Amino acid sequence: MTWSWEYLPDEAQVAGGCPADFLTAVEHRAAELVRAAEALYLDGTIYQGSGEPMRYLDVTGGLLAYYVVPRLELVVICQVTPPPAM
Repeated sequence: MTWSWEYLPDEAQVAGGCPADFLTAVEHRAAELVRAAEALYLDGTIYQGSGEPMRYLDVTGGLLAYYVVPRLELVVICQVTPPPAM
């Protein structure tokens, strides 16, 4: 398998209506999270135990909620909160 990331349940539900520049920053951070998980879990498919808990990350004034599923080699983005409109 190859590590990847995805929105859950889908991009429209999680990130619909967010500004494009904010989503670009979210996707950049998601790619960084994938690289970090790939380095931490060299072969996630053989991982034994429960996955990591939900974590939160600041992204360009907004917030990103995610968790890592090692056995699926997947970073799941389940909530994004854009910065407040000025």
